[in-house]
Parts: sequence; structure tokens; C-alpha cells
Amino acid sequence: MAATAATNISSTSIASCNVKVGMVPKMKPSGVQMKSTHDFRNFSGLKAAASVICESESSFFGKDGVVALRNSFETKAVKQNIQSVACLQPKVQASFKVAVLGAAGGIGQPLSLLVKMSPLVSDLHLYDIANVKGVAADLSHCNTPSEVLAFTGPEQLADALKGVDVVVIPAGVPRKPGMTRDDLFNINAGIVKTLVEAVADNCPDAFIHIISNPVNSTVPIAAEVLKQRGVYNPKKLFGVTTLDVVRANTFVAQKKNLKLIDVDVPVIGGHAGITILPLLSRTKPSVSFSNEEIEELTVRIQNAGTEVVEAKAGAGSATLSMAYAAARFVESSLRALDGDSDVYECSFVQSELTEVPFFASRIKLGKKGIEAFVNSDMQGLTDYESKGLEALKSELKASIEKGIAFANKQAVNA
Repeated sequence: MAATAATNISSTSIASCNVKVGMVPKMKPSGVQMKSTHDFRNFSGLKAAASVICESESSFFGKDGVVALRNSFETKAVKQNIQSVACLQPKVQASFKVAVLGAAGGIGQPLSLLVKMSPLVSDLHLYDIANVKGVAADLSHCNTPSEVLAFTGPEQLADALKGVDVVVIPAGVPRKPGMTRDDLFNINAGIVKTLVEAVADNCPDAFIHIISNPVNSTVPIAAEVLKQRGVYNPKKLFGVTTLDVVRANTFVAQKKNLKLIDVDVPVIGGHAGITILPLLSRTKPSVSFSNEEIEELTVRIQNAGTEVVEAKAGAGSATLSMAYAAARFVESSLRALDGDSDVYECSFVQSELTEVPFFASRIKLGKKGIEAFVNSDMQGLTDYESKGLEALKSELKASIEKGIAFANKQAVNA
């Protein structure tokens, strides 16, 4: 299969930096190396200050360099006072088109705002069945490079997708108290199928990011739809599981009193309940956990979505943190498309790491999608992690088969 063309690699090296706008304090040069070819001088979103600082101590999107306003550009040190400050002269040539399908929803709105912040985006297409014009008008006032356009209803869906490089799909109904991701299946499965059909017809070469739950089923649905259209590229279809990583990093940092920017916990498996398996033994920096801590952290990471649903008491699900995580994955994809050779993320993709046909693991992203699988994460698992891996396979496989069966049944009916 095409997915097997990706290389397996054993280690990663991920840089990060943080951009701050305002007064320039004295500090040591960061030494952060920027690999993108884009020039930031004309990025209007940073014109409020005379200088921008890049430092490796903190980051908006996380230490792996997935940052909306930085790590996508090339830096030049200011010669004056170079011993005490590391400055950037921001430049940009935004060149990528991003479409958000479901942009007026609880995830879609904050996600669209975060994507609007990216200096790599030239055009931001917002699609929904209603209420999207107001969202687009609101975002269009933000002084960042991308042009925002609204598209409403099925008759404008094709126009929303033409020429797009990255498609993000948060469309669908949210979870409510007492609902499982499986309860969402019948509604969201049909929505994803319809949207991916339009993607296949209008921008088949785009990176496709599936957020709509249940991801363990909707990604296989998308794959089958693309196969039926004859345009399936497994290297460019991604289930967005970044939120599991974001949560794992946050909870581990809190539990062990670590600086959050330094923490990286790979999360494998799927994106629901016990199929979410944080590999705490692979935590960076290296840290020890008691058996009780491992159990507590694993269960909390697996049930974090329910934690938010219950806290909102019927008013919604994890929309803001999901938007944050999705924006991180979008920025990673844009950096990869822009030529950054050091982009790694966890994602639910077609995989041969296990006998399960779709599996979340750490991957390396490049201009053509998945370049490699980080197979070292799967080696030397603890007994707890090995048992968790075996336990998740049957549930994950069933969810995948359910998605495939849905897509094929719909095709037969059509």
C-alpha cells in the first residue's frame, strides 16, 4: 500500500521558539534555527512593536515547534546589542489556502481565529450550512495576512474547496452529557461522508484533517470515500488526535511539577476512551511515575473529554482546547508544506505499525504528507503499556470496521 512508502525512523529532534511582541528585555540569544524559507518583515500582525524576541523557554503551541506566529520563518540577529538580545525582523509571504468546514460551530470559530493568525495562510475559506458570513466578517478585521471568505450551504461547498492546500473538518454535532462518541456516529458519519466527497471532487491533493467524532470511525469513512472517487492518498489523510497529546503534556507537567514547554508525551492508538494510550514511559524529559500515578494519569487522559462535557453541564464539549490542538496540527502541516524538514506530530492514520489498519502514532510530516513513522515509540513498552495496547485493539478495530461498513453501504445505496 502507498502508506508503506513512508520511512520508519527511531528518533526525533524538535525545536521550539516563542515570539513576544513589545519591549525587548535583556536576554541571551536563543540559538533557535529557523528552517522555513518564508520572510516575515511584512507580517502586519506584528507591526505593533519594533522588535520580536525568539526564545526557547516557552511557546504558544508547545515545544515541538508547532507555533502559529513563529518557527515558520527565517531569522536574522540584529547586529546592535547582539550580546544581550536576540531579535527578529518579521517577514512573510503567505502562500497556502486553508478551508475550515464547519467554521461557524463551537470548534470551528476559535479554530478559524487561530488559523487566521498563521503567517503562512494567504486565504482562509470558511464553510458552514448557516451563520458563517458573520464569522468571516468578524475575522476579516484581524490585521493578519490571510483573506477570509465565507461560503454557505451545499451549493457553495465546491467553491470553498477549489485550490485549497489544507482542509480541516470539525463539522458535526458535539457531545452532550451521557453521550459517547459512538452515539454521534449516525449523524456525524453522514456529514463527514458528504464533505469528503466534495473534497475528493475539488481538491483531491489537499491535506485532509478529520476532527469530527468519532474519529476512529470517521477517518476510515473518509478513506473509503476517497477510494471510491479514485483519489485516496493515505499520506494525506489525518485524524486529528493532537488534543490527546496536549492533554497528556499538560497533566504530566502538573503532576510532576515540570515546565510545560519541556514536556512531550506521545499518545498512540485511537481517539476515544481506552483506545487512547499515552506512553508515559516515553515522556520527555525522562521522569519516573509510580504505578498509581500511571493509572491515574492514563485514565484522566482517556476520559478528559468527558471531564469537560460534564463540567459544561450540557452547554457543550471540549471546543476551545480542541480548536487549540487542531490549530497546532494545521500549523505543523503548513510548516511541512513550506519545506520545514523537522515536523513531527501524533495522528490517526493508515498504518502498518500494528495489525489494526488505522492507528495513531508519531509521524514525520513533509511536503507530500507522511514521510515516516516513528517506530521507536512502539519498542520497549512497559507491561502496563503493552497490556493497554492489546486491550485497545479490539475496540479500535470494531470502530474502524463500523466506519468502513457505513461508507460501503452508502455507496451501494447510492
